[in-house]
Amino acid sequence: EVKLKESGGGSVQAGGSLRLSCAISGLYDKSNCVGWFRQVPGKDREGVAAIWTGGSSTSYSDSVKGRFTISLDSAKSSAYLQMNSLKPEDTAMYFCATDPGRKCDSMWAYWLRYFAWGDGTQVTVSS
Repeated sequence: EVKLKESGGGSVQAGGSLRLSCAISGLYDKSNCVGWFRQVPGKDREGVAAIWTGGSSTSYSDSVKGRFTISLDSAKSSAYLQMNSLKPEDTAMYFCATDPGRKCDSMWAYWLRYFAWGDGTQVTVSS
C-alpha cells in the first residue's frame, strides 16, 4: 500500500520561506511521478510542482516558478517543496501525491491521474 504523509506547514509572513516534506512508503517501481498540489476552499486542486523519481526532471506551475523548488532525497523516500518569497495567495492546504509507475509528462498537473494522496498540511501566508 502506498502511503504519503506531509509535514512542515505553518504560518509565515509574506516574503518568508517554508519547507514542506512528504514521507513516501510502499512505492516499489523506480519510475513514479510525485507531485505537490494545493487547494483552497471552493476552488479546484492546483498542481504546484512535480518530479520524476527515475531521474531529475521537474515541472512547475507558472504561479510558483522561480520561487518554489521540488526535490527528492537520495533514497527517493521523501519529497520536499522549498517555498521562498511566499505570497498571501500561496495560502492553501498543500498535498503530495504520487502516480506510481509513470513519468511526469505534460499532464503532471492533472490531479485525477494521481493514485495516492497524503492528508495535507496547511500553509498560511500573512501580508
